Amino acid sequence: MLDCAIIGGGPAGLTAGLYTTRGGLKNVVLFEKGLPGGQITQSSEIENYPGFFDHTKSGMDFMDSWQKQCFSFGLEHRMDEVLQIQKDGENFSIQIAGKDPVLAKSIIVCTGSTPKRAGIIGEDEFFGKGVSTCATCDGFFYKNKEVAVLGGGDTALEEAYYLSNICSKVYLIHRRDSFRAAPSTVQRVENKKNIEIILDTTVTKILGDNMGVNGILLKDKNENETKLEIPGIFVFVGHNVNNNVLRTSDNNFLCDVNGQGQVIVNLKMHTSVEGLFAAGDIRIDAPKQVISAAGDGAIAALEVISYLQERS
Repeated sequence: MLDCAIIGGGPAGLTAGLYTTRGGLKNVVLFEKGLPGGQITQSSEIENYPGFFDHTKSGMDFMDSWQKQCFSFGLEHRMDEVLQIQKDGENFSIQIAGKDPVLAKSIIVCTGSTPKRAGIIGEDEFFGKGVSTCATCDGFFYKNKEVAVLGGGDTALEEAYYLSNICSKVYLIHRRDSFRAAPSTVQRVENKKNIEIILDTTVTKILGDNMGVNGILLKDKNENETKLEIPGIFVFVGHNVNNNVLRTSDNNFLCDVNGQGQVIVNLKMHTSVEGLFAAGDIRIDAPKQVISAAGDGAIAALEVISYLQERS
C-alpha cells in the first residue's frame, strides 16, 4: 500500500512529491500518464518565477530541472492513466486503466484545469507564439504594444484591465452585445481609456508568420470584416476542470466541489474527505500560476505527513 499517491505531474504534483519524500515518506508514487511538467512546458519563455531569469530557456527547460530534483528523493513516477479514486474504508482505491487497483493511505489530486480553446483558425498554430491564455504570464512581453482580449466573462474583463496597465491599447472583443461579467467589473473596464470594447463581433482567424502573430480578422453581426494588426491575442473563454478522477459511479463527486467543478479546499488543501487533498489549478480560487501551484503542493504534502503521523 502506498503512503501517498499523487495524481497529476504539473508544478503542484511535482512539488508535493518533493516535499513528501524529502519529509520522510518512503512509498510515494506520482501518477502522470505523460511527461511531468504541466501546462508551463508549452511556454516559450519564463519571466515571472523568482530566481529564474534565463531568457534562453523555455518552459520545458524550466520544468526539466524540477523533475530531476523532485525524483532525486525517491519519488516514483508511473505512466498510468488513473480512471477513478474510491474511498475504501480509511484508505483509497485507485482505479487504473488496464491494471489492478492500487491502494493508498492518502491522495493529493493535482490534475489541474485546461483553458478552453475558442476554435479559431490559427489558434493552435500560434499558441505560445502570440496566442495566450494567461495575461499574468505573458502580458509583459507586450509592454507598450497593442493586444486583443477575447471573451465576455469576469476573467476576460479582469485580464483586459490588467493588460491595460502594461499595453498601450487593449481591444476587448466579445461575440454578444453585452458582457456576462459583474457590473462593477464592466464599469471599471468601460472607464479605462486605453481599452476599446468591440461587441457583437467574432474573431474568425488569427494571422501570423514564422515570427508569431501579426494580426486577427474580425467579423461583426452584419458580416463586415476588418483586420487588426496586433502581435498578440489573449483568449479567455473558460476552463475545463480536470476532475474526472473524482467522479463517482453515480456521476457525483467523491468530495465537495463548487458549481464549476473546482474542488473545495481549506487553506491547508484539505478536501471534505479525510486523507484526500487537492492542490493547484483544480482547487477553488486558484491563481493559475506556477509559483502558487508549487506552494499548494508543498502545503498538501506537509499536511499528508501530519495526517499519516496521526494515523500511526
